[in-house]
Amino acid sequence: MNSLQHPLFARAFARAVGGMDRRGAAEHRRRILAGLHGSVIEIGAGAGSSFALYPSTVSRVLALEPDHYLRGVAQQAAASASVPVTVVDAAAEQIPAETGSADAVVASLVLCSVKDQAGVLAEIRRVLRPGGTLAFYEHVRSAHPLLARVEDVLTPVWGRFMGGCHLNRDTLAAITAAGFSVQDNERFGFAVQRLNPSLAHILGHAVSPGPPG
Repeated sequence: MNSLQHPLFARAFARAVGGMDRRGAAEHRRRILAGLHGSVIEIGAGAGSSFALYPSTVSRVLALEPDHYLRGVAQQAAASASVPVTVVDAAAEQIPAETGSADAVVASLVLCSVKDQAGVLAEIRRVLRPGGTLAFYEHVRSAHPLLARVEDVLTPVWGRFMGGCHLNRDTLAAITAAGFSVQDNERFGFAVQRLNPSLAHILGHAVSPGPPG
């Protein structure tokens, strides 16, 4: 989650994430984290909902969260995480890590809200070693033409109140365009809140050829 500084949304998100996880989001995160190992960077870590789900094969996690309120919540979650987690004040546009230093990067419900999705994906490629993994769980543009047009119309207003979130991004296409090789991808509908409409989501893994040349 990449809210930058949207204080009302950040607090609302922190309150809502528990219910969202109980309704299936935690299992979605668990699935993308299951095969990871070594040094991991998680962008837009939000309230730290993923921290308890990392497998023991992960040696350390550098968690980025630019929103000060959510970062505080995430730091509390890091104290009881299953693996060593360091939470830092940073955004996905400028990841504080050396080129080719990460075995994996995790993006969980964050690529919808970054300002420059292509730039962030290039930055993810920079920090990943050749053959490193991008593990992703994101909501994306509907495959239904009518719903997709509705998302296009709603996105400018939606983003103002929802931390910069875009309803209409084709994130899988963006991952491929950034040079990643998609290894697995599942598309499904999921309602973030109990009474919300179901939105298209994807989860899966992609492999980086290494930093952009």
